[in-house]
Amino acid sequence: MAPSTSSRLLAGLLVVLWSGRLYANGCYSSIISFGDSIADTGNLKHMASISDVFFPCVPPYGESFNHQSTGRCSNGRLIIDFLAERLGLPLIPAYFGIKGSGSAVAFRQGVNYAVSGSTATDSSLVEASASGSVVINASLGVQLAWFKQSLPSICGNTTSDCRDFIGRSLILMGEIGGNDYNIPLSKGKSIDDVRSYVPLVIDTIISTINELIDMGAQTLVIPGNFPIGCFPSYLTTVVSEKEGYDPLTGCLIKLNEFSEYHNQMLQTKLNQIRELNPNVVVIYADYYNAAMQIYYSPDEYGFTNGALKACCGCGGPYNYNAFARCGDASTTLCDEPDKYVSWDGVHLTEATYKLISKSLFQGPYTTPEFSSLCPRPSTSQGTVGLSSSI
Repeated sequence: MAPSTSSRLLAGLLVVLWSGRLYANGCYSSIISFGDSIADTGNLKHMASISDVFFPCVPPYGESFNHQSTGRCSNGRLIIDFLAERLGLPLIPAYFGIKGSGSAVAFRQGVNYAVSGSTATDSSLVEASASGSVVINASLGVQLAWFKQSLPSICGNTTSDCRDFIGRSLILMGEIGGNDYNIPLSKGKSIDDVRSYVPLVIDTIISTINELIDMGAQTLVIPGNFPIGCFPSYLTTVVSEKEGYDPLTGCLIKLNEFSEYHNQMLQTKLNQIRELNPNVVVIYADYYNAAMQIYYSPDEYGFTNGALKACCGCGGPYNYNAFARCGDASTTLCDEPDKYVSWDGVHLTEATYKLISKSLFQGPYTTPEFSSLCPRPSTSQGTVGLSSSI
């Protein structure tokens, strides 16, 4: 027998109340993530299992989280994991981990499209700028296409339902763009040469943001780049005169100035988006200064083994060698990763990501401040974030 009108109305009301409770309690009903290895929670690992894509983040990666390689390029959790916990959400599954599952439930509290090694601009452009490089075909445009393809699995084929879902989601746009610079720099391009790529990288990020807003996005978090002049990988491979190092941190000044140039241009463009879309919340996440506070005072934050030496590496002053990856037989692993800022010379430790996440989403390193927009849920509501499997 067909349900009565009153039954249909009651069912509809319950759905509205349930979704509204999710949105109110956790601020956002899901996280939609794009980016590279800073945010990838397993996509590259899944891609490598079905293709000839190389996946470098094998054990000891993941040793501090479930004692296994989960696809995260760190010893444990990433910023996105701590953000999910902050919002009372489960860990956000990798797209390729749930693709084809046929279960809308698997998608509804978030999907992560980030892929380690990916770029903002098209992979062919980056390959052309860095001869001899093979760049994974998972650029920001490709990730956005995956998102569009998966929308029917998330919200059906109704445009209004999908706009509602996207509007209730927190969009995390990266970090993305770092590899557009890292790859040509690693092939010998000068900082001045790579500086000319910044406008195109920024325009690509901005174009993707605008497209997501057109699709219904109401809240987006857009991170800037990290201070790459403090990374053991660059400190090992870039030799500078004494005056090229910051006397307070030991970081490479010119590379950090490059990161700041990217971040300043990004913020200028984000201000333009805010002016054109006053009803959309566009949040700049200052990864640069959230990290720099640690590099200035590592001991104060518990990083007693220094900020510039990798936990997992192959000797030298920064324990990094570009020809020996963490996990190779020639590398050594530190005993206490939580006392190191850098995990492998390129990526940070779980302890560092946790502190940066707290500084961003409970502290002053977002504009506007995230904590004023989304107060931390009360403990009585509980959280499933860090106990959930991926």
